[in-house]
Amino acid sequence: MPRFFVNKNNIIDNHIIINGGDALHIGRSLRMKIGDELVLCYEKIDYKTKILSISDSEVYCEILSNAPTDAEPDIELTLYQAVPKLDKLELITQKAVELGAVKIVPVITSRCISRPNKKSFAKKKERLNKIALEAAKQSNRGIIPEILDIIDFKTAVSQLSKHDFSFVCYEKGGIPFTSVVNASDFKNKSVGLFIGSEGGFEESEIEICGKTGIKIISMGKRILRCETAPISAVSIIMALSGNM
Repeated sequence: MPRFFVNKNNIIDNHIIINGGDALHIGRSLRMKIGDELVLCYEKIDYKTKILSISDSEVYCEILSNAPTDAEPDIELTLYQAVPKLDKLELITQKAVELGAVKIVPVITSRCISRPNKKSFAKKKERLNKIALEAAKQSNRGIIPEILDIIDFKTAVSQLSKHDFSFVCYEKGGIPFTSVVNASDFKNKSVGLFIGSEGGFEESEIEICGKTGIKIISMGKRILRCETAPISAVSIIMALSGNM
């Protein structure tokens, strides 16, 4: 069943109004008609609805039932991703959203090859948020995960330390996820995950993370590409916390 996200202002009594590009897509691309059903989501609640009227500018739906989104994880995982070449960041964004991340924060670290500033990243951020939206629809998420502004390493470490649990993946060693992640401890907690770019992390950066209380994690003996590591790490956390 087609799925779209709506805002609070779209919900009026027992009806939901869809407008803008989504309305056009429903009528022209999906060729939906009066009486067809679709799922509309707001803040982790899925509304099963029936189309009462439809035009290129507005789709008017009746709410048939509602229930909590069952595909949304019970942990809040934020991925802090050292900026890779930006085409790789698109793949990372798509897969991290599908797997359950709630936010993706681009970070400039010592070994980043791509080093856009906030101004030059603005257009790319807009595209990444569109990718996140489509991935959220496809994977039945209850929210639209957000791509935040680029931050520096020092700011990333400060933010990571504020999560209930925080990890940095390091190719030169650390403890395994299995020793620190379990379902009972992680439910309804916030998790910060820090992944390096193509060149990984400087040893000094890992030392700073360790001193701040961020757990240093090993992903095993194989060296993963920078686009493979976040997908693997998010998958492992979701699986060990009971969210896969």
